[in-house]
Amino acid sequence: QVQLVESGGGLVQAGGSLRLSCVVSGRTFSSYGMGWFRQAPGKEREFVAAVTWNGGRSTYYADSVKGRFTISRDNAKNTVYLQMNSLKSDDTAVYYCAATMEPYSTQGFRYHYWGQGTQVTVSS
Repeated sequence: QVQLVESGGGLVQAGGSLRLSCVVSGRTFSSYGMGWFRQAPGKEREFVAAVTWNGGRSTYYADSVKGRFTISRDNAKNTVYLQMNSLKSDDTAVYYCAATMEPYSTQGFRYHYWGQGTQVTVSS
Protein backbone atom coordinates (compact mmCIF):
# COMPACT_ATOMS: atom_id res chain seq x y z
CA GLN A 1 0.00 0.00 0.00
CA VAL A 2 1.36 3.42 -0.97
CA GLN A 3 1.04 6.12 1.66
CA LEU A 4 1.80 9.82 1.30
CA VAL A 5 2.27 12.09 4.31
CA GLU A 6 2.60 15.85 3.88
CA SER A 7 4.09 18.28 6.36
CA GLY A 8 5.35 21.83 6.50
CA GLY A 9 2.14 23.81 6.24
CA GLY A 10 1.30 26.66 8.54
CA LEU A 11 0.55 30.35 8.87
CA VAL A 12 2.83 32.82 7.13
CA GLN A 13 2.67 36.50 6.23
CA ALA A 14 2.34 37.61 2.65
CA GLY A 15 5.75 37.70 1.01
CA GLY A 16 7.04 34.92 3.21
CA SER A 17 8.13 31.37 2.40
CA LEU A 18 7.25 27.82 3.34
CA ARG A 19 8.58 24.45 2.29
CA LEU A 20 6.20 21.53 2.09
CA SER A 21 7.43 17.96 2.26
CA CYS A 22 5.75 14.71 1.26
CA VAL A 23 7.17 11.36 2.30
CA VAL A 24 6.06 8.36 0.26
CA SER A 25 6.08 4.83 1.56
CA GLY A 26 5.26 1.62 -0.21
CA ARG A 27 6.38 0.79 -3.70
CA THR A 28 9.44 2.25 -5.43
CA PHE A 29 9.22 6.02 -5.08
CA SER A 30 11.37 6.70 -8.14
CA SER A 31 8.82 5.01 -10.39
CA TYR A 32 6.14 7.64 -9.65
CA GLY A 33 5.52 10.98 -11.18
CA MET A 34 4.77 13.35 -8.30
CA GLY A 35 2.54 16.38 -8.08
CA TRP A 36 1.21 19.02 -5.75
CA PHE A 37 -2.36 20.24 -5.89
CA ARG A 38 -4.30 22.66 -3.74
CA GLN A 39 -7.88 23.40 -2.84
CA ALA A 40 -9.08 26.68 -1.41
CA PRO A 41 -12.41 27.00 0.43
CA GLY A 42 -15.30 27.01 -2.03
CA LYS A 43 -13.04 26.30 -4.99
CA GLU A 44 -12.16 23.24 -7.00
CA ARG A 45 -8.88 21.45 -6.57
CA GLU A 46 -6.21 22.84 -8.87
CA PHE A 47 -2.85 21.74 -10.14
CA VAL A 48 0.19 23.47 -8.66
CA ALA A 49 3.34 21.64 -9.75
CA ALA A 50 4.62 18.28 -11.00
CA VAL A 51 7.96 16.53 -11.31
CA THR A 52 8.72 13.57 -13.54
CA TRP A 53 9.64 10.10 -12.38
CA ASN A 54 13.02 9.94 -14.16
CA GLY A 55 14.99 11.49 -11.34
CA GLY A 56 12.95 14.65 -11.58
CA ARG A 57 14.65 16.09 -14.63
CA SER A 58 11.48 17.85 -15.79
CA THR A 59 9.15 20.06 -13.81
CA TYR A 60 5.83 21.71 -14.59
CA TYR A 61 4.00 24.57 -12.92
CA ALA A 62 0.68 26.33 -12.93
CA ASP A 63 0.98 29.85 -14.32
CA SER A 64 -0.16 31.26 -10.99
CA VAL A 65 2.90 29.90 -9.15
CA LYS A 66 5.55 29.94 -11.87
CA GLY A 67 8.65 31.78 -10.71
CA ARG A 68 7.61 31.59 -7.04
CA PHE A 69 7.29 27.85 -6.33
CA THR A 70 9.81 25.09 -6.92
CA ILE A 71 9.09 21.38 -6.89
CA SER A 72 11.89 18.89 -6.34
CA ARG A 73 12.36 15.30 -5.30
CA ASP A 74 14.93 13.29 -3.39
CA ASN A 75 14.60 9.65 -4.39
CA ALA A 76 17.03 8.56 -1.67
CA LYS A 77 14.63 9.97 0.93
CA ASN A 78 11.37 9.04 -0.82
CA THR A 79 10.42 12.67 -0.52
CA VAL A 80 9.04 15.38 -2.77
CA TYR A 81 9.24 19.05 -1.81
CA LEU A 82 7.43 22.23 -2.70
CA GLN A 83 9.38 25.38 -1.93
CA MET A 84 6.98 28.31 -1.88
CA ASN A 85 8.35 31.85 -1.97
CA SER A 86 6.72 35.27 -2.24
CA LEU A 87 3.50 33.84 -0.89
CA LYS A 88 0.26 35.67 -1.53
CA SER A 89 -3.13 35.51 0.16
CA ASP A 90 -4.43 33.71 -2.94
CA ASP A 91 -2.09 30.83 -2.13
CA THR A 92 -4.13 30.01 0.98
CA ALA A 93 -5.41 26.46 0.56
CA VAL A 94 -5.03 22.87 1.63
CA TYR A 95 -2.08 21.46 -0.29
CA TYR A 96 -2.08 17.84 -1.38
CA CYS A 97 0.75 15.64 -2.53
CA ALA A 98 -0.08 12.98 -5.11
CA ALA A 99 1.63 10.15 -6.96
CA THR A 100 0.95 8.85 -10.45
CA MET A 101 2.22 5.80 -12.28
CA GLU A 102 2.51 7.98 -15.39
CA PRO A 103 5.74 9.95 -16.01
CA TYR A 104 3.89 13.05 -14.84
CA SER A 105 0.54 14.78 -15.17
CA THR A 106 -1.10 18.14 -14.54
CA GLN A 107 -4.51 16.47 -14.21
CA GLY A 108 -5.68 15.27 -10.85
CA PHE A 109 -7.66 12.30 -12.13
CA ARG A 110 -4.45 10.75 -13.44
CA TYR A 111 -3.02 10.48 -9.93
CA HIS A 112 -3.46 7.20 -8.13
CA TYR A 113 -2.43 8.05 -4.58
CA TRP A 114 -3.05 11.13 -2.43
CA GLY A 115 -1.92 12.45 0.90
CA GLN A 116 -4.20 13.85 3.56
CA GLY A 117 -3.28 17.45 2.87
CA THR A 118 -1.59 20.22 4.81
CA GLN A 119 -3.06 23.67 5.42
CA VAL A 120 -1.23 26.75 4.18
CA THR A 121 -2.60 30.09 5.32
CA VAL A 122 -1.13 33.35 4.05
CA SER A 123 -2.09 36.47 5.96
CA SER A 124 -2.11 39.83 4.21
